Amino acid sequence: MADSDVKSARRVFEILETFDRHRRPMALKEVLDELGYPTSSGSALLKSLVSLGYLDYDRRKRVYFPTMRVALLGDWVGQALIGDASLLAAMEALHRTCGETMILGIQSDLHVQYVHAIHSNDVLQFRAPPGTRRPLARSGMGWALLAAKPDSEIEELRRRINLRSEEKVSWDELMIRVHETRSRGYAFSRSTVTEGAGLIAAAVWRPGPGRMYAIGAGGFLPRLERKEAEIAAELRAAVKKLSDEQAMEFDV
Repeated sequence: MADSDVKSARRVFEILETFDRHRRPMALKEVLDELGYPTSSGSALLKSLVSLGYLDYDRRKRVYFPTMRVALLGDWVGQALIGDASLLAAMEALHRTCGETMILGIQSDLHVQYVHAIHSNDVLQFRAPPGTRRPLARSGMGWALLAAKPDSEIEELRRRINLRSEEKVSWDELMIRVHETRSRGYAFSRSTVTEGAGLIAAAVWRPGPGRMYAIGAGGFLPRLERKEAEIAAELRAAVKKLSDEQAMEFDV
């Protein structure tokens, strides 16, 4: 595949993600200014998306907006990834109890990808939209997922991470996090990705693609530290209930 084809494919998704961030009709100049695209190629790409039915163009107002085709394109993915509704119900319950942003993540190769989020209403809140990726070996949600794996698989992942990254991960450093997570039943990352923010996370197994999930409560670090015992207890109880439900399904 030519480099130009890769660039065009990347730009299509960057354009759609721009509309997802702003959630309103946008003029050509707004899109191009935000993404830094040349006028000629950027204009041609938006026109192509209009002709393919993924964007609508209002000639009177001279603005673009995604069509229902975009909305429906991945409508099935959430159900396929998350499976039954019990995970989302557990997140809603945790959100009400803990008052923090709740995040659902799965492993995506050497990263964790957030697939669902319920954001806190607090002024100092943790915001991470679905699609956000975090390094598997250097994030709270990643540690939660790794802790549920055998050591041999963790080492294989660590070696692959080190082959692809300039910032190497040592076995001893990583296993300290893994053993901490296993011993207390949850991971707690502090200012690991974002200064002043933290995440308390635990893993749970569910059927379907991406069977191992992590549920995390993210928020302002001092507040999480103050509420750690409460949040950890609620999170561990939710994970145990979800796991018990799964065990009952297999017993039938």
